[in-house]
Amino acid sequence: MKKITLAFVALFAILGTVSAQKYGHLNYGNLLNAMPAVKDADKQLEDFQKALVSKGEEMSKKLNEGYLAYLKAQQSQTVAPVKLQETQAQLEAEQTALKSYEESAREQIGAKREQLLKPILDKVNAAIQAVAKEKGYTFVFDTSSFNAILFAQDSEDIFPLMKTKLGIQ
Repeated sequence: MKKITLAFVALFAILGTVSAQKYGHLNYGNLLNAMPAVKDADKQLEDFQKALVSKGEEMSKKLNEGYLAYLKAQQSQTVAPVKLQETQAQLEAEQTALKSYEESAREQIGAKREQLLKPILDKVNAAIQAVAKEKGYTFVFDTSSFNAILFAQDSEDIFPLMKTKLGIQ
C-alpha cells in the first residue's frame, strides 16, 4: 500500500514539472536586422572593407602596369637580360606581396566584424536570457536557421518582447 501511494506521489510530481514547461521562439536574424546598432556596425564594416579593397586595387594596378612594361621591354629586346631578370624578380615579389595583402585583408575584415558584432550579440543573448527568465520560458528556439521549427504548439513568438527589451522601435 505504501509503495502504491509513493508511486502515485512520484507520478504526480513528475507530471507537475512536465506540464510547467513554456516554449518561445524568435527569428534571431530578423531581430538583428531590426537593430540600429547592427546597421551602424555593417556600415562601419563596409567602409573598412572599401578602404582595404581600394588599397588592394592600387597594388594590383601597379603590378599590372609593371608587368606590361616588362613585356614591352622583353619584346623590344633593347633591355639587357640582367635588367629583365631583376624586373621579373621585382614583379614576383610584388605579386607575393599582393597575395599576402589579400589574405591579411580577409583576416582584418573578419577581426573587425568580430570586434563590431560581438558586443551587440552579447547584448542580444543577455536580453534573450533575461526575457526568458522574466516570462518563464523553459526553451527559446531560433527560427531563422533553416526554419528549424516546422511545428510548435504552445510556443510564443518573443520578437515583440525582445524589441521592447532592446529598445527597438
